[in-house]
Amino acid sequence: MKYLKPAKVLDDIYKTISIEPLINRDEFDAFYRADLNETRGIDKMGLISLDLKRAFGSLHYKALVMGHWGVGKSTEFTRLSDMIKDQYNVIRFSIKDELDPSAFQPFDVLLWMMMEIARRTALPKEQNGAGKAPSDSLLRKFLEWFDLEEKTVKKTIQSSGSIYAGAGISGDSLWAKMLGLFVSLKAEMQVAGVREETVVKYRMSKLAELIDMANAVIDECNDLLKKNASREWLFIGEDFEKEGVSPEPVRMLFTTYSNVLKLLRCHMIFTIPIDLGFSETAAKLPIPMERKILIPDTPVYDRYLKPHDMGRKALQSVLEARVDPKCFAQDQIKRLIVASGGNLRDLFSMVVYSSNLAIMRENKNRKIEARDVNDAILMLRAEFEGRLGRDPHIEKQIIYEDKVKRLLEIHNRRPRAKIRDEVLYSLFRSRAVQEFDTEKWFGVHPVVVDILAEQNYIKQSKEGIVPGGTI
Repeated sequence: MKYLKPAKVLDDIYKTISIEPLINRDEFDAFYRADLNETRGIDKMGLISLDLKRAFGSLHYKALVMGHWGVGKSTEFTRLSDMIKDQYNVIRFSIKDELDPSAFQPFDVLLWMMMEIARRTALPKEQNGAGKAPSDSLLRKFLEWFDLEEKTVKKTIQSSGSIYAGAGISGDSLWAKMLGLFVSLKAEMQVAGVREETVVKYRMSKLAELIDMANAVIDECNDLLKKNASREWLFIGEDFEKEGVSPEPVRMLFTTYSNVLKLLRCHMIFTIPIDLGFSETAAKLPIPMERKILIPDTPVYDRYLKPHDMGRKALQSVLEARVDPKCFAQDQIKRLIVASGGNLRDLFSMVVYSSNLAIMRENKNRKIEARDVNDAILMLRAEFEGRLGRDPHIEKQIIYEDKVKRLLEIHNRRPRAKIRDEVLYSLFRSRAVQEFDTEKWFGVHPVVVDILAEQNYIKQSKEGIVPGGTI
């Protein structure tokens, strides 16, 4: 992002508004607002930071982080990385960027972690490495394992010789060959859906050996980093809960093959879907209860459907860090904030959309006006109407009547509505239901409240105002 100051005119809004998380340090310093996190209750990153500082030099800290798409988990990880920078070098990876999100295997995560920690360790200290590559004996062991795989399986994407020669790495050293193998393996992982089944079966059968080899790599890389930089490595794996990531390999990794994560001798924090974290199978997760950490939504209403002033002010401060409020007509910032339900991704999407509409109208005021915001809200509403319908990609469907019943129970604050089941998880996934932290309560998204009101499930006032809705 080139612009690090609030956009002053409509034509520049797209330059400062982005749905991507704040990972770059300059962007974080320019746009992060701490008061947003304060509205959520307990500082979850503060708790993680405290535990990590205690684990340094002794225990292996492992945690699972949950939260609805768009609440700002990745941005909070940037804040965490800064909080612990004196003790830890962080390796962040997205399952969507590094692996095949539709067909990855547990061993893919394992292999990626050991390859990346070896590569990062060899980087100079000024690039947050240890300045020294792993030992030749360790590299030889790694290369021999894959040479044995090639001979055993008989058929892989490439022969080991062409792997080394075709990876763009010059030199005959073990480290050069190792880097060549890394390039080939990472390319394979990104198209795992077309990988030879014999390779999958072989690696799954050798998973225990891979874990042992990964630990050998991690141990040596951690020792090198401690010796040369007085720090330890921390993995942060993200996007396991995102749309587009197949739920079955995620479930396999965290339940069926949970030993992959349990036995690794390293610090790690992974994101997981909320429905997995609180499901019956959660007992299989290799993490104690207090380290299943929820990043909650930001409220725009309180549990009694009154305006949540603190949440709204925090969201406005985030928005005004990126866009000058003079770009909006009166009350339109408030309308966008309420309609977003506190979700930053939706808020930013609506702001960009409404600003584009205002530009196309060539209005004299050059402001985002009510008509632009109306259309942006309708866009989001259509999205929610689609999510509340039947999903042809899900085998077990939840009928709309059951969804409506639960939504009304939540809206009317019925205690039984908080019991987690397949209906509630479906509403979580669609983001029709939000989860708040200070008093552990649920709420119905304002746009969904509007939908229910139009269908006469919720009464409107004579003025057309719907309690908890966008109006």
